[in-house]
Amino acid sequence: MAVPKRKTSRSNTRSRRANWKTTVASLQPCKRCRELKLTHVACPTCGTYNDRDVLDV
Repeated sequence: MAVPKRKTSRSNTRSRRANWKTTVASLQPCKRCRELKLTHVACPTCGTYNDRDVLDV
């Protein structure tokens, strides 16, 4: 099993982790009620997903 020869410095660790960024969630309008919703998620306003009623709202 590979073992590191030296301790990784704090600056190297932090500069590597500096690229871990989150992205903004993409919102799209619902086909039925035109409210913004997350993609691939049922609409919280009207309760539809893929033109079907899936939630009791």
